[in-house]
Amino acid sequence: MPVIKKSLQIILLIANLSLISFFSSAQKLIPPPVNNEAWTRDYEPFRIAGNLYYVGTYDLACYLITTPQGDILINTGLSGSMPMIQAHVEALGFKFSDIKILLTTHAHFDHVGAMADIKKATGAKMMIHEQDAPVLADGGNSDYLFGGKGSMFEPVKADRLLHDKDVVKLGGVEITVLHHPGHTKGACSFLFDVKDERRAYQVLIANMPTINDGEKFPSMPTYPDIGKDYAYSFDALKKLKFDIWLASHAGQFGLHKKRKPGDSYNPEAFFDRPGYDAMVSSLQEAYQKNLINK
Repeated sequence: MPVIKKSLQIILLIANLSLISFFSSAQKLIPPPVNNEAWTRDYEPFRIAGNLYYVGTYDLACYLITTPQGDILINTGLSGSMPMIQAHVEALGFKFSDIKILLTTHAHFDHVGAMADIKKATGAKMMIHEQDAPVLADGGNSDYLFGGKGSMFEPVKADRLLHDKDVVKLGGVEITVLHHPGHTKGACSFLFDVKDERRAYQVLIANMPTINDGEKFPSMPTYPDIGKDYAYSFDALKKLKFDIWLASHAGQFGLHKKRKPGDSYNPEAFFDRPGYDAMVSSLQEAYQKNLINK
């Protein structure tokens, strides 16, 4: 009996230590600095073009690319978004467990918040630009704008570090990584082809270099090259060619004007070069207004 009693005490001690560790870890997560209802509102998943699907929320865009060898998920929304994304994937007729690769346009809490949960649930490989990998790995604490107060999402260690012009391949899909820094140091756009029964489409998921409040150029203390990076990205974005353009936020590419819930399959609704050019130009104007030395 004494041996059994002692064993039970040890088991209870281990359990208590585990709970303490769990809650201590949970307490390190700080609330995100922005609370936007449209970021958590449900939205009907749909087929954009060919084997490309929208599985995000009303405003936080998440994209599923399906292939015969498994699927690719780009962006995950806020922490806690996994059940919604999984429901969307399954509503479209696909298996959540078939996700093999995870990508993100940039390592902000509103696009990688659920990355840890989805990686654990699917076993998918997380791939991110090398300059955003440290931010992903510390839960956003080292983010040059929002960081410094603790982790805002569960940290994730990358399985592959990406670089400009790298190609991510799976099941016949080839995604070209385009480094467009500024919004974060490792912000990226993705360029790839999809096809349906009629034709092929060149798709750009553009990392629009949003100008944050308080940013002054040509430099910020924690991001000395931010002004130069923004200038490079605007120039690079203007030169890109594509059929369809999308972005990290539905509002950036006018999803809700181009498509209504229940609309039939219509890839041409996302043919919008004028809208793309106008968006890039407006963001570039905001950048120029924040220049210290004009």
